[in-house]
Amino acid sequence: MTTLRLNANSPADIALAAQLLRAGELVAIPTETVYGLAANALDPAAVAKIFAAKGRPQDNPLIVHVADVSQALPLVKGFPFTAQRLADVFWPGPLTFIVYRAEEVPDIVSAGLSTLALRVPAHPAAQALLRAAKIPLAAPSANRSGSPSPTLASHALYDLNGKIAAVLDAGPCVVGVESTVLDLTRETPCLLRPGGVSVEQLEAVLGQTIEISPAVAHAIENDAPTPSPGMKYRHYAPCGELTLVHGPLQAFIAYAKQEKPDGLLVFDGDMIPYDMPLLRYGDSPEAQAKRLFARLREIDDLGWRRVLVRCPAKEGLGLAVYNRLLRAASYREVRL
Repeated sequence: MTTLRLNANSPADIALAAQLLRAGELVAIPTETVYGLAANALDPAAVAKIFAAKGRPQDNPLIVHVADVSQALPLVKGFPFTAQRLADVFWPGPLTFIVYRAEEVPDIVSAGLSTLALRVPAHPAAQALLRAAKIPLAAPSANRSGSPSPTLASHALYDLNGKIAAVLDAGPCVVGVESTVLDLTRETPCLLRPGGVSVEQLEAVLGQTIEISPAVAHAIENDAPTPSPGMKYRHYAPCGELTLVHGPLQAFIAYAKQEKPDGLLVFDGDMIPYDMPLLRYGDSPEAQAKRLFARLREIDDLGWRRVLVRCPAKEGLGLAVYNRLLRAASYREVRL
């Protein structure tokens, strides 16, 4: 199969992508977070192609993307009041809800669970495609399972060329990390995955403290059921071994001199001795989120096998960056 590279600014290419999706094919699509690998969420055979193309474990549920709340309602058993409050503020946007699914949604989408992950993407190309296709789209990240998520169409092509029908190219993603996942099936909303909407933003709208799943900062058993993507298995990872390092810059430099890694992943403003190979991934959480996955792919391009990473802040969007790095490092951390 030859993978087509389509232009997200072309109405004809949007129409072609919609036609391919309705025909049961896979298309990598842009969202504001990362590129997603989309299939008709109501077609079990099409959804099965996602798992095959990515090499994704079958017990890892998918997020279903819809154009608006009205397209979401037939897919769920009731839309909680809390979901509507948050949707009024954050949809379209990088926020996914876990709610109870309707019987019309195939089991394969939710890995056999009674719940469904739902979001409304804000990217104009994703919106145009959803409206043209007139179907909900199951869409995990458009990469090989476990590797860094794609924030450029070229990343998706690198991982999936020849395995999918098309890539819809809209340039770089503006957020750079996946959506926040919030479980609304519990009495108290629970954060399952940090992302483009921060805990602080959610709590400000709800007027209450939300729970944070232990899986945000700790590994869970591979046989445990998971209602959200990104909660188990090694994710977002280059081939090289990452170690997250907590502590002041001078202690980090001393530790790097002692350990002699192949390279360092550091902040833009860090003053690092000239003889240490490094990549920089930003100072602010917003910059770090946008650049993180591209930098992780560059680590493989450079052939680095051992990499020390300056640990980001854990507030706001920084919690999502920390979570992705922690999973990419297989929870390997050093505190200085």
